[in-house]
Amino acid sequence: MLFFSFFKSLVGKEVIVELKNDLSVCGILHSVDQYLNIKLVDISVPDTEKYPHMISVKNCFIRGSVVRYVHLPAEEIDVQLLQDATRKEVAQLKSQQTAQVAAPSK
Repeated sequence: MLFFSFFKSLVGKEVIVELKNDLSVCGILHSVDQYLNIKLVDISVPDTEKYPHMISVKNCFIRGSVVRYVHLPAEEIDVQLLQDATRKEVAQLKSQQTAQVAAPSK
């Protein structure tokens, strides 16, 4: 859930999504869902000679399972906030595991 929440905070920002087939798509993040499917608007492709069919595409929906990397704007990343959220999530998972071990099974 941490990544989903983080990506939701980037809606309206420009990102570059690199796909597993080596296609990179630059655009404005319009929406993201819990499966990390991504919708981009006003897209462009840096390598138009390799992907000429992408010149006319303006909006796209990218399935989360085909994403290799998402390049984010550096000024939008609050490292301290991400570290704190990660620590809280890990502590929460540990407390859940401890509660499961302590609870007698029937």
